Amino acid sequence: MTHLLDHLLLVPPAVAYLVIGLLTFAEAAAFIGFVLPGETAVILGGALAATHRLSLPALLVLVVTAAVVGDTVGYEVGKHAGPRLLSSRLLRRHRARIDAARDVLRRRGGAAVLIGRFTAFLRAVTPALAGLSRMPYRTFLPYNAAGALLWGVGATLLGYFAGASYQRVVQAVGRGSAGLLVLLVLVGAAVWHRRRVRRAGRGSSESRQAPRPEQPDISR
Repeated sequence: MTHLLDHLLLVPPAVAYLVIGLLTFAEAAAFIGFVLPGETAVILGGALAATHRLSLPALLVLVVTAAVVGDTVGYEVGKHAGPRLLSSRLLRRHRARIDAARDVLRRRGGAAVLIGRFTAFLRAVTPALAGLSRMPYRTFLPYNAAGALLWGVGATLLGYFAGASYQRVVQAVGRGSAGLLVLLVLVGAAVWHRRRVRRAGRGSSESRQAPRPEQPDISR
């Protein structure tokens, strides 16, 4: 994968823009993120911008726009072809991870769309799962745009400031994404458990404080 993207160092700038934009778009729109994470291409694009072969402002606009549009296409695919998609051979192999992602999406709503942008697997599947779950697009869009903006700018600038060391950054980001996913799952589980204990305690307290029914006076 890295060797393939290294060829971007040798192609004309117009071709580099095209490849980076297509990979960023297709990551969620065509689930290419299972094979070739768009994040790697974006980081390499940032490294190219550091050499002045690409324009940094133009690259930022391209990456953020491609991410938003790609996730929107993924959302529509999930909305209209979700069940068939889940039964496909590509996704059947990841059923356990997809079920976990659907659970997070159900509990966190739009916030899960934003968080999913920072992990390669979730970047590829969360938009389609949001569409499959019938999340309103007016809810999906702002979280999608915010995630695309934060991720696109962050990944591009990582590559820009890393320069020739972009390969080490790509590896570190990959490990960091996995660690972030584990951390988010653990934090989510802790918050869920705390709320459950709180609700149980509140219900017990209310039952103890409930007034006893007034006994009828039968002495008269």
